[in-house]
Amino acid sequence: MKHVFTTAIAATVIAVSGGIAQAAEEITYLFPAPDFLPAFAPFQLAKSKGYFDDADLDVTFRVGKGGADVATQVAVGNADLGGGIGDTPIVVRANGLDIRGVALLGGRGLTQLAWRTDSGITGPADLEGKSIGVLSFQDTTYYNLLGVLASAGLDKSDVDIQAVGPGGIIQLSIAGNLDALSGVPEWIAAIEGAGVEMGQMPVDTVFPAMAQAIFASDETIAERPEMIEGFVGAVLQAVKDIQADPKAAAAEYVAIMPQHTGKEAMIEAIMRSYSDLVYPAAPDQPLGSFDPVRIKEVQSFYVDNGIVREAVPVEDLYTNDFIK
Repeated sequence: MKHVFTTAIAATVIAVSGGIAQAAEEITYLFPAPDFLPAFAPFQLAKSKGYFDDADLDVTFRVGKGGADVATQVAVGNADLGGGIGDTPIVVRANGLDIRGVALLGGRGLTQLAWRTDSGITGPADLEGKSIGVLSFQDTTYYNLLGVLASAGLDKSDVDIQAVGPGGIIQLSIAGNLDALSGVPEWIAAIEGAGVEMGQMPVDTVFPAMAQAIFASDETIAERPEMIEGFVGAVLQAVKDIQADPKAAAAEYVAIMPQHTGKEAMIEAIMRSYSDLVYPAAPDQPLGSFDPVRIKEVQSFYVDNGIVREAVPVEDLYTNDFIK
């Protein structure tokens, strides 16, 4: 009887120990803007489809105050990973924050140049004298706009740039108080949803803009590489799902994000925009990877235009080690 009792205890200890060994790793991911935005659909879908569970990760989402704030929180250890745009490390690393990109959600740029078709604008050369909305003057939508203007021989003094936030961009564009905007696909879809006809072009056709990126600190990269690889792999799988079937992805996304109930058609249009304009990988580069040549070009523009004070080594701004 004693032998049976001892064996039972031993089995229980083994089971409990095994459970502890297999417990999912808890991590916090920081978004740069509200987590219900369609731009973050790959993350929400990765969670709902169990891709993080498959990687033994217990992911909690939190919201920061823009890409620079996210980078700061990740650098000081207040979040394990975070997001912004691929060029964010260029801006913040020069200020002493040891973070770098570990994955890029697409080979194209996130920022789109869009305009009301009744404004007379057909491309960058027509922006002179026009009113253009951006998120803020410390945001990639603004920096990318400067690159667009430079491509047409213009600068910020030749246009009326207004930093009015996402809601302001949408409302003022609908009202006709903005002629154009530098922003993301969902803003354009919202304006079109109000019955305004818009023209648009990807910024990366004239300036080497980049897509969303996932960031990690140098310390986390060194100490928790398996966690990063699992998280990146899960999110990129969700990106592939959206590319494979935007309609199905939109339906599942709306099901898990009730803020978008009743807006299924618009969400599907946004998913198709990301699938067509942002997610496609660059030639000879796997999905998720960074192009050091593009990073160098963007950094050179930022230095030349006073956006950052000095360049840092390009190899310190990213790693492709977690792209499989």
